[in-house]
Amino acid sequence: MPSHHRFISEWSSEKFITWAGHIGDNCKGYITGILDKKQHPEQSYKSCLGILHLAKKVGNLRLDNACKRASDYGAYNYNIIDRILKKGWDSLDENIEPEIDMPNHDNIRGGHYYK
Repeated sequence: MPSHHRFISEWSSEKFITWAGHIGDNCKGYITGILDKKQHPEQSYKSCLGILHLAKKVGNLRLDNACKRASDYGAYNYNIIDRILKKGWDSLDENIEPEIDMPNHDNIRGGHYYK
């Protein structure tokens, strides 16, 4: 077997899940989700490999946060992780609500009106 085929034959779902576990719990869950999406897990090995290699570029924490955000979206592929990291969405805090400075006016009813 050629050398690149021998390298691929050593891949397994457990290997990717263990590798992702070293990065973080969110990453481990995300990789498990990717592997579960396909009828044959071997079809998702390259996607898993690409995602896990992103840790070298951005670090474990950012990758783990990106995996959490992508899991919340329900999107399980390499492209969404790459987009989240490039746009910096992994560091956004969704719990912060923007403050709206509402003008005081008779026609504005406010939240109490709808309760």
